[in-house]
Amino acid sequence: AVVSVAIRNYHYRSMTLRSTFAAAAALFAAASWLLPASRKTPADARAFLEKANAELLKLSVEGQRASWVRSTHITYDTELLAAQADERFIQATVRLAKQAVEFDGLTLPPDQARQLKLLKLSLTMAAPANPAESEELTRIASGLEGAYGRGKYCPPGGGDCMDIEEIGRVLAADRDPKRLARVWTGWHAVGAPMRADYQRFVELSNKGARELGFSDTGAMWRSKYDMAPDEFARELDRLWEQVRPLYVSLHAYVRKRLVEKYGADVVPAKGPIPAELLGNLWAQEWGNIYPLVAPADADPGYDLTRILKARNATPQDMVRFGERFFTSLGFAPLPATFWERSMFAKPRDREVVCHASAWDIDAADDLRVKMCIDSTAEYFATIHHELGHNFYQRAYNKLPFQFRDSANDGFHEAVGDTIALSVTPEYLVKIGLLNSAPDASKDIGLLLDRALEKVAFLPFGLVIDQWRWKVFAGEVKPAGYNRAWWDLKLKYQGVAPPSPRGESDFDPGAKYHVASNTPYARYFLAEIQQFQFHRALARLAGCKGPLHRCSVYGNPEAGARLRKMLEMGQSRPWPDAMEALTGERRMDATAMLDYFAPLKKWLDEQNAGSPVGW
Repeated sequence: AVVSVAIRNYHYRSMTLRSTFAAAAALFAAASWLLPASRKTPADARAFLEKANAELLKLSVEGQRASWVRSTHITYDTELLAAQADERFIQATVRLAKQAVEFDGLTLPPDQARQLKLLKLSLTMAAPANPAESEELTRIASGLEGAYGRGKYCPPGGGDCMDIEEIGRVLAADRDPKRLARVWTGWHAVGAPMRADYQRFVELSNKGARELGFSDTGAMWRSKYDMAPDEFARELDRLWEQVRPLYVSLHAYVRKRLVEKYGADVVPAKGPIPAELLGNLWAQEWGNIYPLVAPADADPGYDLTRILKARNATPQDMVRFGERFFTSLGFAPLPATFWERSMFAKPRDREVVCHASAWDIDAADDLRVKMCIDSTAEYFATIHHELGHNFYQRAYNKLPFQFRDSANDGFHEAVGDTIALSVTPEYLVKIGLLNSAPDASKDIGLLLDRALEKVAFLPFGLVIDQWRWKVFAGEVKPAGYNRAWWDLKLKYQGVAPPSPRGESDFDPGAKYHVASNTPYARYFLAEIQQFQFHRALARLAGCKGPLHRCSVYGNPEAGARLRKMLEMGQSRPWPDAMEALTGERRMDATAMLDYFAPLKKWLDEQNAGSPVGW
């Protein structure tokens, strides 16, 4: 029985999980997963897909509308209505995924075979057919996410308890290493009560995956990338080896600066960096410590935030800048309904979710963004990113529902970030926000700031699923869960906890994506792919300068190449989509190296004579 679904273009909220898992378990408890394929014909498969796509499209639109209202007007009733819509969509998805297995073994046209495969692979967790075990797994999965959501740090001896948002602000801004260690340790205690349940979760989800023909749950996840599971794992290793030297140089420089700040008794000059000092609970992005490590001459020569505020740029003005980027590439303008129905600013009369997101309400042309926009450089780039999602969504809206998604789960984020990479000084000159572009020699600070976000994330993007794949496969036994976690964080990230961690701890559970069983490799892929996309489009646009200064704004040829890939959606294996845009069929991290080449040279100069590695 399948009890958790990776829903395409659908805003899935954790608050609905309890009812969703219970409904899915009940739906599958009485059903046999594997049915004989011999009774089915190709005509049956075609009819099934037509009906399934129509049903899922209808339920998706209903759910999107309910989720939009919930996010832009939070009340008890809007939350309940959205939860009910979630449940209907998920019930239909798990039912249809079960039925799709009935067509295994048939010879079908490639597009139909791919739709059936994608329907089955949309599942992220499979429960055993045994009703009692199915119910147990749904209860455990709901409980793990609930435990994370309720997590708080309550300082010993009194004081207000802190939720994860408050803790995150402390890690980002506080510079007292002792307080940072206390808060870090306090939050990570949230994982310990999950340990026994997670062990049972692994046993039951693996049993369900094996009933579907996979060796374990991790293999089921890796099967979604148009290659054998083990081949995909090797592909990630290959990409990491390409970018590892850049990360190691960044790590050495940051460590050196932190030694200067905190002293060698706090930060070892030759060892791993204490995780609590990197500005983030999981040391996954280091941008919050930029003020501690910024070069002396970090001024880029302009302040986009100051420029936007001086021009009194409204939220609508900010979005218009983003739209004009896409129309300059040859894309049609956004529909009038986008401007009527989007949320650009926080309303004064109600609670809303301000987190920026792009929406495809009707899987056709009802595109929207939801943001609480301020006139800052950060929001300027974010708008370009979010509109990348919207234009991708519209590009594939003529395809069958199963194909209305990105080529693999890293492509959607990569496309949005690709557009944001074109927000360069040269672009700002073309749209009238700068009189002239400063010399590229001023860019080290900007590149370092971006590397603290994107390069620093890379090893963390691997650790989450590397650990889970080993756990699911049995390579890591329950008695070594926490040791394996920190072994991987040391191996890939070069970070260490503030104090020794033991097997009474369960630090993986202190990360949402582990507690919620959300695959994570997609985020690593997105970081790699965006630079490969950007390099290909920059070359097509004839850019001759440094890659980090290239913008494809105003180049219809680049736009036509991008649109060709976007229109493919998920209808073809992702190497086909990659080739359509870049001319290459493999992911290639050398584009990231090209982008950060000036920074790498500078980092190596700063690191001369200092320890490198850990």
